Amino acid sequence: MAHLLMVESWVGSMSGLLPRAIREGGHTFTFLTRDLHHYLRSAPERGTHPLLGARHVITADTNDAETLIAEAERLHAALGFDGVLTSCDYYLPTAARIAGALGLPGPDPEAVHHACRKDATRRLLAGAGLPGPRFAVHEEWSDLARAAREIGYPLVVKPVDLCAGMYVRRVDDEAQLAGAVNALAGFPVNARGQRREPAVLLEELLDGPEVSVETVSHAGAVHVVGVTDKSVGGAPAFVETGHMFPAALTPADTEAAGRTALDALEALGLTDGVVAHTEVKLTSAGPRVVEVNPRPAGNRITELVRHVTGIDLAAAFVDVCLGRVPDLRPTDTGLRSAAIGFLVPDRAGTLEAFDGRSPAEEPGVLEVRLAGPGTAVTAAGSNNDYLGHVMAGDPDGPGARDRVEDLLAGLRAGLVIR
Repeated sequence: MAHLLMVESWVGSMSGLLPRAIREGGHTFTFLTRDLHHYLRSAPERGTHPLLGARHVITADTNDAETLIAEAERLHAALGFDGVLTSCDYYLPTAARIAGALGLPGPDPEAVHHACRKDATRRLLAGAGLPGPRFAVHEEWSDLARAAREIGYPLVVKPVDLCAGMYVRRVDDEAQLAGAVNALAGFPVNARGQRREPAVLLEELLDGPEVSVETVSHAGAVHVVGVTDKSVGGAPAFVETGHMFPAALTPADTEAAGRTALDALEALGLTDGVVAHTEVKLTSAGPRVVEVNPRPAGNRITELVRHVTGIDLAAAFVDVCLGRVPDLRPTDTGLRSAAIGFLVPDRAGTLEAFDGRSPAEEPGVLEVRLAGPGTAVTAAGSNNDYLGHVMAGDPDGPGARDRVEDLLAGLRAGLVIR
């Protein structure tokens, strides 16, 4: 039995999936957080929050990396850890640094830092000769306006250090650019109390569908588990509205997406101790990396993979953080595709009800999670604004996405927001 140190977590699906994988692997964990109430606010109505299944729950300033490393060293001497991990993007570099300081398995901290900074990723991939969009990084408005004219509209505005699609916007002219830059400037501190970098990333708008490549890196080898498709809505924002695994692609496109992700991970140095989620656009000029996330996929994509292949990416993450060989052998689950669709609100108000029959009663449904009456609703601007999701599988082929879309249409028809 191993003992892991978990430094913070997302409050979404990984806050349950990762503790479950640790427990089912026969291990335990100590949970380190600066604000336990951040998680208690999202606790299920019944039962104990999965993170409170930790052997120890310890409060520390997780935003002060230097002090935290010293604290982790003291805890390690008393409790003994075998690995360090987190599912939260904002603490991935810190977790990697702690693992290195304690002499435990883990990815290269500098590589993780570069992957978590969208501007650093762009520079390193370009330096490695990987084709990508034209881009520029600036802080001052005059520089941004000039760079936008040079790249050409339409383009995409991105913060360099946020996630979940927050403040990522398409802009078609200088007025929209100014609005996007001003909105981003008005968010100087992220949801975890960390001061943000003021730099803004501008990118050429890429054409074509977007997919993600799910990979596991261990001992210098990177294994492609599969490719997931993605649907996006909420323009001018980029809100993920659904996913299907495996993506309904030609063998050539599947191979090209996988190869692009492998090249990106190699260029960044993410070849050990990482379960990664690399987003790729299949453009008319060939595949292009959107971003590299050095942690398991969110939006329950790991569950889509598990339902179809039997491969548990949360468990693989635990294994590689312990320096162990992950079990990536596929099994026949009886499903050929699995999909998830999100209920994305397009207006603000208060959720009153979902009228009509629950999708949970329908055949082929794997999961249904819906917000309750009284929930405050905002028009979706990122992946943090969903009102729920439906997941379904298809035992015969790539029909899971169509099934989910039909179920979502019924939910939308019965959605009451006042």
